[in-house]
Amino acid sequence: MRITFLGTGTSHGIPVIGCACPVCTSRDPRDRRARAALAVSDRGTTLLVDAPPELRLRLLAAGIGRADALLLTHAHADHIAGLDDVRIFSERENRKFPIYGPAPALRQVRQRFSYVFRNTQKGGGKPRLSLHPLSRPVRLNQLRVIPIPLWHGRVRVFGYRVRRFAYLTDVSAIPLASYAALKGLDVVVLDALRPEPHETHFHLERAVAEARRIGARKTYFTHMCHRLGHRATERRLPARMHLAYDGLTLTV
Repeated sequence: MRITFLGTGTSHGIPVIGCACPVCTSRDPRDRRARAALAVSDRGTTLLVDAPPELRLRLLAAGIGRADALLLTHAHADHIAGLDDVRIFSERENRKFPIYGPAPALRQVRQRFSYVFRNTQKGGGKPRLSLHPLSRPVRLNQLRVIPIPLWHGRVRVFGYRVRRFAYLTDVSAIPLASYAALKGLDVVVLDALRPEPHETHFHLERAVAEARRIGARKTYFTHMCHRLGHRATERRLPARMHLAYDGLTLTV
């Protein structure tokens, strides 16, 4: 199974507009971060996780030309603003492109992208979408996807597990019952927004502590802001823990 990090940044992206801090002006390409998103590919099936504003550009950069479905973690703008970019998949295969996620997030998609679900003129193009609220594991072709309930501040969101891989972004607390779905992982990806505590995200120290509790063989951190430079942060991380970066690919 191949994992591709399409984006690893927070909602502003990096560089941040108008910022001249060391990370925003860094020449290290690993410090340039699109908004957080992921692709999971195995045996001819490709699943996207979230649709950030840069989705089209990041799919082109990763060489991903097709996708079978989209998994949404939640409906904040940095995770759904690129939703129109999936239009090519519905056009090319002449079908409704399936989107899975928490029911409240899908209701927000229907509201914010209302033009998709109204009868309008054919010119101009728009995606054809089918929305599928998740409450239990689902099999998408050869991949069994397990939704993992999380807290993002006061918002209930989903992480996802596929085989021995789990992706938990935009999380401030993991419910006790969700830890059972995180046993026996080869790789876990965790939110690690910044050095200081935050109300709706893990900060780096909390993310490291959660990684130790989960006990995956390897941990990668994502959704970082410009307070965490790649090279300097990597030096102080424990063994088998790393910052992810845009374009990183893993085989799980």
